[in-house]
Amino acid sequence: MRICIIIPAHNEEKYIRDCLDSFVKQTHQVDDLIVVDDHSTDNTYGIATDYAEKHHWIRVLKHESSDEHVPGGKVVRAFNYGLQHAPDFDILGKFDADIILPKNYFETMLNHFQSNWKLGMCAGLIHIKKGNDWVYENIAGKNHIRGPVKLYHRACFEKMGGLRTGVGWDTVDVLLAQYHGFETKVDQSLMVKHLRPTGHGYSRKNYRAKGEALYKMHYGIVLAKLAALKMAWQARSPRLYLQAVFGYLEAMLKKVPRYVTAEQGAYIRKYRWRGIFEKLKP
Repeated sequence: MRICIIIPAHNEEKYIRDCLDSFVKQTHQVDDLIVVDDHSTDNTYGIATDYAEKHHWIRVLKHESSDEHVPGGKVVRAFNYGLQHAPDFDILGKFDADIILPKNYFETMLNHFQSNWKLGMCAGLIHIKKGNDWVYENIAGKNHIRGPVKLYHRACFEKMGGLRTGVGWDTVDVLLAQYHGFETKVDQSLMVKHLRPTGHGYSRKNYRAKGEALYKMHYGIVLAKLAALKMAWQARSPRLYLQAVFGYLEAMLKKVPRYVTAEQGAYIRKYRWRGIFEKLKP
């Protein structure tokens, strides 16, 4: 199975060496690694190019966008630019430039995909450093495949219509994979080191965008409020709850185009409510 990985990278000179080193040291080498330098103003492009000159399976592309930190849309557009230049593949990855993979990462991933024909998405478990220890980055359930390490089977990726360009892309993709009958798996034995904890650069404006994303995923107002409450609690900021709910209501009034169809939205709501009720069981 041919593996192609795309890494959108914006001003990642501090981390990208460690990231690419972890790719080079894999026990099973990926077939293609495309680094998309997304309008960096530091030496990200130069560092990545040095690796490309030493390893034939690494390529570096320049993508002109903006220097603004725009969660969701910016990274997906850079990924899609890389996808336009990708060769044929069976397994496609969207990875961040600030992660370090264990040496057996792709060997293990390949085994998972080859042993389960229903598997549509797979990943390891993300950890962050606290003191001298690497601990689980507790911002999502351990069975949720996180944005920095997305790995898709081609059939799944094509069935769900690629990635949505905006905040929430890394939630709706998992839900659509399951809607189309694919399984998703997090191998908790694989510790992925996240060098920059999630949340870097987020603002109140971004939480309005998160509320808009909940609308785009057909959550419904009650589910959206519960999701917003969870986000605000994790961020320890009640005001972010109001920002997210405002974003949802604003999108509803403007009738912003959805990420999913009404039928897919009904599945998502049913899936989310089932998960909530299971957590409430004694």
